Amino acid sequence: MKFKTKLAITFLTIILLPVLLSLCAFLGIGTVMMRSGGQTTYGEGMRAYSMMSESIDAFSQATDELFDTIQEQARENTHRLEDKAYLDKLNEEAADKSSYIIIRKGDQIYYAGNAAAAQQIFSRLPAYGLESEETDSAYYFNDMRKLVKQIDFQFADGTEGSAFIVTRITSIFSKTFLLDMFLAIIFILVLTAMVLTQWIHKDVFAPINRLNLAMQKIAEGNFDYMLESEDDNEIGELYRNYEDMRLRLKESTEEKIQNEKQNRELISNITHDLKTPITAIKGYVEGIIDGVADTPERRDKYLRTIYTKANDMDRLINELTYYSSIDNNRIPYNFHRINVAEFFADCVEDVGLDLESKNIQLNYSNLVEPDTRIIADPEQLKKVINNIIGNSIKYMDKEKGVIDIRLLDEVDSIRVEIEDNGKGIAAKDLGNIFERFYRTDASRNSMKGGSGIGLSIVKKIIEDHGGYIWATSKEGEGTCLHFVIRKYREAEADE
Repeated sequence: MKFKTKLAITFLTIILLPVLLSLCAFLGIGTVMMRSGGQTTYGEGMRAYSMMSESIDAFSQATDELFDTIQEQARENTHRLEDKAYLDKLNEEAADKSSYIIIRKGDQIYYAGNAAAAQQIFSRLPAYGLESEETDSAYYFNDMRKLVKQIDFQFADGTEGSAFIVTRITSIFSKTFLLDMFLAIIFILVLTAMVLTQWIHKDVFAPINRLNLAMQKIAEGNFDYMLESEDDNEIGELYRNYEDMRLRLKESTEEKIQNEKQNRELISNITHDLKTPITAIKGYVEGIIDGVADTPERRDKYLRTIYTKANDMDRLINELTYYSSIDNNRIPYNFHRINVAEFFADCVEDVGLDLESKNIQLNYSNLVEPDTRIIADPEQLKKVINNIIGNSIKYMDKEKGVIDIRLLDEVDSIRVEIEDNGKGIAAKDLGNIFERFYRTDASRNSMKGGSGIGLSIVKKIIEDHGGYIWATSKEGEGTCLHFVIRKYREAEADE
C-alpha cells in the first residue's frame, strides 16, 4: 500500500473512527441511563421529575405557560376545564410543543388530546392528590420517555379530577451522561491513537529501521545483508533500490579485489618475463666484454640474441602500456571505412613471411564480395589478427604448423575465422581464455612467455567495434577463433 493511500486512510480513521465509536458510546450510555432506575418512583418506570437531568427543563419550560393557564383555571374557573371546545384549543397549543392533554374525571378519561397514546399511559398516571406532594408536580416515565405534569381540581359536581400535560421527551443529557461521554471519547481517542501508532510503526518505522540496519552493514563492508519486500509501495521500491545498490557495490568491490589480484599477477608476470631476457642480455654482453665471442660469427650470434631479447622486452612493455589503456578505457581509435578484401590481403602478406620462417603454412580464403566494407580502426584490427596468430604460433606443437584465415559472408556482417593445428584448448578452459591474465599453461613456460592479456585485448577491441568473438577447440587437433563485425552500408550511413 502506497504512502498516499496510508495517509488518506489515516486521515479518514482519525475522523471517522472516533465519530463512529462516540456514536456507539452515546447510544450505549443513553440506553443504560434510560433503563436504569431513578431515585423516586411512582409505579413501574415513573420517576420524580426533580431527580432527572436539568436538560429536561427545556421540555418542561416549553409547557410552563400552558401549565400555568390550566392551573389558573383549576383554581378560579373549573367549568372551563369541562368545556371540550376550550380543551381542544388548549390541546392545539400543546401539540405545538410535542404534548397533549388528558383530563381525568374520577377514574375515567374525560378528555384526551391523543386518544391512542392516552390509553397507553392512563393506567399509570399518578393518583389524585399527589400533585401537592411534589413541588414540581411533574413525573418522568423512563420506559415511555414521557414527561407528565399534573394539576388536580374538582369538577362542578364535586367529582375529583386531574389535568395532565403529557410531553414526549426525545433526548436526555444529564451531567452523569456528559461525564460518561467525555470519558468514553477520551478512551476512544487514546484507542485510535494506539491503533494508528501501531499501524504506522509496523508499516513505516519498522521497515525504515531494517533499512537503517542494512545501510550500517554496507558501511561495515558486509554486502550480503539482503532486504526483500513483496510490497508494491514506496518501501518496496526503496528495498529494491537498496538491493540494486547492494549488488552493484558487491560486484564493484569484487571486481576491485579481482583487479588488484590481477595487477599483482601482472606485475609478477612482467617481472618474470622481463627477468629472463635481461639475464640473457647481461650474459651475452659479459661474454662479448670478456672476449668469449672471439670470432666474428660468434660475436654476430651474440648481438642477434641481444637484439631478439631486447625486442621481447619491448613487446612486453608495449603490452603493459596497452593493458593500462584498456583498463582505463582510453584506447585511441581512428575509425575508417576499409575494404575487407584489401585489408586482409595486406595482413596476410605481412604475416606470411614470418610464418614461413617458422615453418608454418598459411592458407587464406576470402568468400566475401570484393566491394564489402566495414567501419574499423585498421591499426587496432591488425593488432587483433597479430595477437591471435601470435597465440597460435606460441602454442604450436606440430613440426609442420598450419594456420587458416577465412573470410565468410554473414549477410549483414562478415565473419573471420583464424584456425590452427596446434595443441588445442581443454573444454574446461575454453570459456576463460578471454579473461585477463588467464593462461591454460599455469606453469609459465618461459620459452613461450606472454603476459596472459593478449586475448583479453582482442576481445576488448572487437567489442569496441560493435562485434563479438568466441572460440572453438579440440585438444590435440587445434583451435579456431571466430569474430564477427557488421558491414558498412551506404543506406544506414545516410539514415
